[in-house]
Amino acid sequence: MDKLIIEARINEYAGRGQNPNVPWNPEEIAEAATQCREAGASIVHFHARSKDGGPEHDVAVYADIIRRIKARSDILIHPTLGAFANDGDASQRIQPILDLAKDPETRPHFAPLDMGTTNIDAYNSATKSFRSDEVVYTNTTKTLLYFAEQLQAVAVRPYASLWNVGFTRQFLAFLKMGAIAEPAFACLIMTGDDLPSAHPGTEQGLDAHTMFIPDDRNIQWTAMNHGGDLLALAPKIIGEGGHVSIGLGDWPYLELGTPTNAEIVVHVAEVARSQGREIADPAEAAAMLGVQV
Repeated sequence: MDKLIIEARINEYAGRGQNPNVPWNPEEIAEAATQCREAGASIVHFHARSKDGGPEHDVAVYADIIRRIKARSDILIHPTLGAFANDGDASQRIQPILDLAKDPETRPHFAPLDMGTTNIDAYNSATKSFRSDEVVYTNTTKTLLYFAEQLQAVAVRPYASLWNVGFTRQFLAFLKMGAIAEPAFACLIMTGDDLPSAHPGTEQGLDAHTMFIPDDRNIQWTAMNHGGDLLALAPKIIGEGGHVSIGLGDWPYLELGTPTNAEIVVHVAEVARSQGREIADPAEAAAMLGVQV
């Protein structure tokens, strides 16, 4: 079995009400990435945030963060594409990644490709009502093909985000077309009760994903649970040869106290080693995923 790739999902748009260790500013993000690398993570996923924690979409801020991270460690870098950063066409949406890729000091190693369109309205299970009812994350096939072509040209690897089996089938079509090269990296997205758009973060939800990942393609898959606790599923994911994408961006993990992202990574690494699976360092992860470093 391949070594385990741990991706630290360090902030997303999480607040600090439950766990104050969510990194927001560039220095905090860079420090969290460094600590996660030391703890065993080989990839860091982050969103730039403003001083008050709001979304920050300035390419210069992303460049600053990536420079800080690269100056401190060799961890592989996966920034957000920015689902709602702008409402432009495909070329405008991908341009921030292309701008970052022009300079080796700011070139990310991955950019996400959400392989379809989905409603991502928030549901309030207490009141049994939706907090929103018109939030659509739109990714047409034409847009995704354009993204894949542009990323290939700048040596940034696509990170295929699979919200459900329909997304997986689209992803497999891209592999067959050669639009995404193998070895391919796919994230099996699960979500908590407040975001019913993806598979639930349960054994059944994970199984419903993995049963559609074919054995005859060179695919490395990782699993995440946005808005839900992934730790209970970690032994199953690790035992089935998957990788783990986890962090304070998805869940506060208060069962570990008020952990830092690095402490969550340490916990996952300990689970993996207890199951006889070693941890991949960034160079090993890059080789497994076809990443140019």
